[in-house]
Amino acid sequence: MLVSKHRWLWIALLGITSFAACKKNNDDAPANDPTSNPSEADKLKDTALLYSKDLYLWYKQIPSTFNARSYSDLNKEMEGIRQYSIEPGYASAVDRWSFAIDQSQWNNVSSGVGGDFGINVFFKQEGDLRVSYVEEKSPAGKAGIRRGWRILKLNGSDNITTGNANAIISAVYNSAATTFTFQKPDNSTVDLTLNAGTYLENPVQLDSVYTTGSSKVGYMVFNSFLGDTTAVYNKFSQVFSRFVNAGVQDVVIDLRYNGGGYVSVQQKLANYLAPSSANGNLMMKQEFNDKYTKYNSTDYFKKLGNLNLSRIFFIVSKSTASASELLINNLKPVLDVKIVGPSATYGKPVGYFPVAVGSWYIFPVSFKSTNKAGEGNYYNGLPLTNKSADGLDKDWGDVNESSLASVLQYISTGSFGKVVPSNIDDSKRANVNEGNSVLDRPSFKGMIDARSLQKL
Repeated sequence: MLVSKHRWLWIALLGITSFAACKKNNDDAPANDPTSNPSEADKLKDTALLYSKDLYLWYKQIPSTFNARSYSDLNKEMEGIRQYSIEPGYASAVDRWSFAIDQSQWNNVSSGVGGDFGINVFFKQEGDLRVSYVEEKSPAGKAGIRRGWRILKLNGSDNITTGNANAIISAVYNSAATTFTFQKPDNSTVDLTLNAGTYLENPVQLDSVYTTGSSKVGYMVFNSFLGDTTAVYNKFSQVFSRFVNAGVQDVVIDLRYNGGGYVSVQQKLANYLAPSSANGNLMMKQEFNDKYTKYNSTDYFKKLGNLNLSRIFFIVSKSTASASELLINNLKPVLDVKIVGPSATYGKPVGYFPVAVGSWYIFPVSFKSTNKAGEGNYYNGLPLTNKSADGLDKDWGDVNESSLASVLQYISTGSFGKVVPSNIDDSKRANVNEGNSVLDRPSFKGMIDARSLQKL
């Protein structure tokens, strides 16, 4: 049986290497009930707690009374420690990510037993479900499905409502086969049955050059900082050489569905986008808790390519997370950064790596990042320069797509103009936002730094 990449890929790619330093011994774990011999399951929970009290960014806030054995499994335990991630200026815990997963489930994916349709969906408005993007080499991509197509039925059911979001997730992301009824932009309809399959993701969904007035504008849709890094770096080289050869003066990077990935890929892209004047300047700092300060690191810009920008535009959404936010935050001190989209970004300025505990991997949040100006802690997301709708009824690169159109207007006139109405009735707006939040939950959101694994 194929496993949806939306459910497991983010776990698989976090599990590059398991943590090996200061290995804990189950026998050293505290006994919550000294009157009885602990079970093997309780020993694992105790060990997970010991690791967390060592590695967790907020380890000092985990109370001595925390009862690891009261949780049904290690994942519930990791979720339990999240409540202690209190940061100055935030009324509630900021950690939404620490988790654990059985290694056998991870091994299924890492050995290639995984796949889905390669289609992603969001609601444009209540009852109007759209394809947000398609992986080119996936079953959906090979079937010719495009961003902007409307989904009228799933397996013959027209219950396409925000209240039915969990069933939509099951049909679109977690099924081996689903029959879709699509409405195309020309209003024609087509029934297509997709079978889940494995495929290689293409992080660069589109790159284009536009002429806006007297200005040349380079546009790149970048959907993930994961994947075959050699292929991604080759694509970066091709895209930015094309931009330079075309005389591009402004660049728009579309990260609206990019949940993050490798810190190293973020660094590579930042070095292409940074101006020549940033060369040698501090890009970012990575900081662990006070037990591991010797592993803190500092990275500097090393300019790549001949593109020399004074400003840059990012298109974002609530799905823009982690390594995507890191890129934007790192460029803010060295460029005029303008952020456009339907909402502020997700808000994940921290990362983690896997720790083997018995047959599990645990992932307690273990490091945070800041930029040259010391800015980080954007747990509420990076704010917008200008709000624009997510033009879900348009394909990538369509100059009439709401967010891209607003940026092109600014480049041409110096003004973003008014937000294009979304045509969502105010009484239903909350339902649409909540429905899309549910649809977004299975998507990858993470920041992975293999260097941390090698150091520790």
